[in-house]
Amino acid sequence: MDTIQLAAQTREKVSKKSSSLFKEGFVPGVLYGHKIKNQLLKVDKKDFEDVYKEAGESTLIDLGIDSQNKVKVLIHKVQTDMLTEKYLHIDFYQIKKGEKITVKAAIDFINEPPAVKNEGGVLIKNYDELEIKCLPEDLIHDIKVDLSKLENLEDSIRIADMDIPKGIEVLADSKNVVAAVAAPRTAEELEELEEKVEEKVEGVEVEKEKEKEEDEKEDKEKEKEKGSKKERGK
Repeated sequence: MDTIQLAAQTREKVSKKSSSLFKEGFVPGVLYGHKIKNQLLKVDKKDFEDVYKEAGESTLIDLGIDSQNKVKVLIHKVQTDMLTEKYLHIDFYQIKKGEKITVKAAIDFINEPPAVKNEGGVLIKNYDELEIKCLPEDLIHDIKVDLSKLENLEDSIRIADMDIPKGIEVLADSKNVVAAVAAPRTAEELEELEEKVEEKVEGVEVEKEKEKEEDEKEDKEKEKEKGSKKERGK
């Protein structure tokens, strides 16, 4: 895989309003890391979108600053507008050689489980990413999980069963199940499930009716109390 590169420019100071920066097609950011001075940056919005789509937050990037020095970084945090999803700010974390880093690696499920194809089982995925710790040179973008190992109903793949590349430490219990195949529900089980749902709905409706009656009773008592005060006032 070729090294992913991204160009950045330094910013002189923090502006209270970044609207002019956005209009120029840039996104503000900051570069920081272990024992390095924070550096204010700006990156081209379109370039960043392309890089972020490819690298995510678990792939090393060569960040070229002012067309000069390049540093190895991770996209550590991206702030976006909740409504427009526009990028508002980017945190880049500079990697130090020989120092382990902690990131989240996506899980790439490959192949079809025979237990699903042949026995009608239901595939259950408990993770879509795992937190890992490793040296920068050992960093991986994703971890592949081969679902063809799930041959029978109730088979499962635990973290301990996964093919984890050398140098990668998964920060989760090795006994945790990543994927499994459950037996399909029988007609009786589905009918029982529907009955339970109906019972819950009926229970909620009864409770609401009871609350309504209590509210009406309380309102009547308040009206009665108001009437009594008016009589005493006369």
